[in-house]
Amino acid sequence: MIVFQKRLAELRTLNKLTQKEVAERLGISQPSYIRYENGSAEPTLENLIKLADLFDVSLDDLLGRKED
Repeated sequence: MIVFQKRLAELRTLNKLTQKEVAERLGISQPSYIRYENGSAEPTLENLIKLADLFDVSLDDLLGRKED
């Protein structure tokens, strides 16, 4: 999960978005999104897909999975 948290924050920063902006695009509250980045909550599958689409990455990339 730590890899996901770091990757999520990294992608948000690279895309020059605030936590509030990402939350709005997901249709969730800012505190809910913050919990994704700090690891106290996990996104639903629906929100994982929305995040991957938002950042234009695969789910594997979003989750920090490396291709072998």
